[in-house]
Amino acid sequence: MHIEVPKKKVAKSDKEVFDFLTDIKNFETLMPANIDKFEVLDEKTFKFALKGMPEIILRLKEQIPHEKVILGAASDKLPFTLTGDITALGDNESEVALSFEGEFNAMMAMMIKSPITNFMETLSTNMEKIGQ
Repeated sequence: MHIEVPKKKVAKSDKEVFDFLTDIKNFETLMPANIDKFEVLDEKTFKFALKGMPEIILRLKEQIPHEKVILGAASDKLPFTLTGDITALGDNESEVALSFEGEFNAMMAMMIKSPITNFMETLSTNMEKIGQ
């Protein structure tokens, strides 16, 4: 299952956006208002839960300086990745494209597509909070 949300322009350099996204405690800033729990487990891993949803543990899997940040599920039960592609648009402006990639059976994909899409759209919208 592949989900992309519209790209988001951010009034920060690609380096500032990259630095923000690789410091996982900053993801609390990007979370939706209906977050139930957010806990940093170590410098590369955090756990969160949205109201009515199971806890999800995300780990920083890969990073390409100033270009890409990939988070992945810490559990192999539901393998997926959340990728942020960062493009510099100028000295103080960049664009972030978020995408989700996961392998789920058809029933599971049907159930989670809408909540995941909404979650990704919220993360993207909240990118404007970077550096505030």
